[in-house]
Amino acid sequence: MPLLGLLPRRAWASLLSQLLRPPCASCTGAVRCQSQGEESLQVAEAVLTSQLKAHQEKPNFIIKTPKGTRDLSPQHMVVREKILDLVISCFKRHGAKGMDTPAFELKETLTEKYGEDSGLMYDLKDQGGELLSLRYDLTVPFARYLAMNKVKKMKRYHVGKVWRRESPTIVQGRYREFCQCDFDIAGQFDPMIPDAECLKIMCEILSGLQLGDFLIKMAWKDVRHEMVVKKGLAPEVADRIGDYVQCHGGVSLVEQMFQDPRLSQNKQALEGLGDLKLLFEYLTLFGIADKISFDLSLARGLDYYTGVIYEAVLLQTPTQAGEEPLNVGSVAAGGRYDGLVGMFDPKGHKVPCVGLSIGVERIFYIVEQRMKTKGEKVRTTETQVFVATPQKNFLQERLKLIAELWDSGIKAEMLYKNNPKLLTQLHYCESTGIPLVVIIGEQELKEGVIKIRSVASREEVAIKRENFVAEIQKRLSES
Repeated sequence: MPLLGLLPRRAWASLLSQLLRPPCASCTGAVRCQSQGEESLQVAEAVLTSQLKAHQEKPNFIIKTPKGTRDLSPQHMVVREKILDLVISCFKRHGAKGMDTPAFELKETLTEKYGEDSGLMYDLKDQGGELLSLRYDLTVPFARYLAMNKVKKMKRYHVGKVWRRESPTIVQGRYREFCQCDFDIAGQFDPMIPDAECLKIMCEILSGLQLGDFLIKMAWKDVRHEMVVKKGLAPEVADRIGDYVQCHGGVSLVEQMFQDPRLSQNKQALEGLGDLKLLFEYLTLFGIADKISFDLSLARGLDYYTGVIYEAVLLQTPTQAGEEPLNVGSVAAGGRYDGLVGMFDPKGHKVPCVGLSIGVERIFYIVEQRMKTKGEKVRTTETQVFVATPQKNFLQERLKLIAELWDSGIKAEMLYKNNPKLLTQLHYCESTGIPLVVIIGEQELKEGVIKIRSVASREEVAIKRENFVAEIQKRLSES
């Protein structure tokens, strides 16, 4: 019998239903036939065995998130939403339109676009006759969209999750499932104007996030390739320019190269340097030239880049007391990918594109670690007013008040209890950071007023019932 006590309620119900079956048609009275009794015992034994097996196996089950993923608590979401709001508002300020694409694409859409990284894609099982893969980034789906819809010009932003089957490095904010924030300009335009705007956007976002000093590095390898392949520059002349680039720099470095007689007498070199000079002129007008530098060591893994690429890195600053140095790598990257759209077009028609991606997961990690070090608390709700009562049997009055607040666009809460204690209600407001409390009780109802209490100062004032919403709106606008 103790053994049977381990059975859950559903197992007992199944067992009893078999044991208490009515007698078969051939039986008389309440006596079961022998065959039915044996059948019932066999069913009971089978149910008992399966339930005991399930009970024994359950303790071995581990509840966890898949490797390289994580849950986001309400505290995490508050931080992420603030960061994403800043990023998206910057994209919109520059005239970008929002868009989205499916979380998965046809596998052939994504293959051969990422070079060696193609092996990191998550492939899905054959569904309905289609071989699919989870999207690896937001750029290739955008190029597919342009080609499929024959779009020649577009400025867009896209915020969404992507998946990469790589070894996660959680301490650097690297996950297998993560969020990307992309801004792209597609279309044929005069040289370097869209490129300069992308760099400007990157600077605006990183400055707005107040992460500390940063530097945007431009890869010399790709600048050299563009000069040699597109401008027809002799490799030895490009390497001469590379000698300068090893010194690192921006505007002043370009000016030095123009003064070199071996470069200034070469037509192709002048054309290539002219594009670089034009870019830095625009960057100077945007006020960000001092944030851009060439770097010989910079390399990007994706195969679709065709021109200058860039990465933004945070500069190491002296850590404050209690802080650990954060090494998260680049926090933004981008570049030109003029040939990607043509890979999807049957006739190979190209649509020049340039864009950038903000590494928000790494930024989330940095902000979260700094808040943890400083002991900063995060409000997980935006509730502005709490509706409370000091007495019993005032649920209906509280519901009337909170409905008026909601209908006026005010964020309000109340406890889901008929008769909550006033101290419990006030403690809830203090613990969650709700700034105002409206109180209704017998005295207030008799006098036709509502008490408004400031949680921070604990000061209370009585306001006429018909004026309490307007008074709250006034206080909230002043805070």
